[in-house]
Amino acid sequence: MRWKGVSSLVLLEECVRLISEKGWSLGNIDAMLVLEAPKIKPYIPAMRKNIAAVTGLEEEDISIKATTNETMGFIGRQEGVVAYAVCLIQK
Repeated sequence: MRWKGVSSLVLLEECVRLISEKGWSLGNIDAMLVLEAPKIKPYIPAMRKNIAAVTGLEEEDISIKATTNETMGFIGRQEGVVAYAVCLIQK
């Protein structure tokens, strides 16, 4: 499998390349992580910096938030996490 084990930053870079080939560009990114542990707040600035470096966006155009699932379900049992991301793309 071509993408197995590849860094998510490499995948993001490929997505940016693909939309750029079609004449589109990123406007901003809004992301949310749902997990019980670890607490990611200390890592958010570095995550924004890494995403900005790959996408060409300014750090202030990248929002990353985190919340818990209040110990419910597979997330609450720490069996997995959920990640949501919405991107504005523009011509």
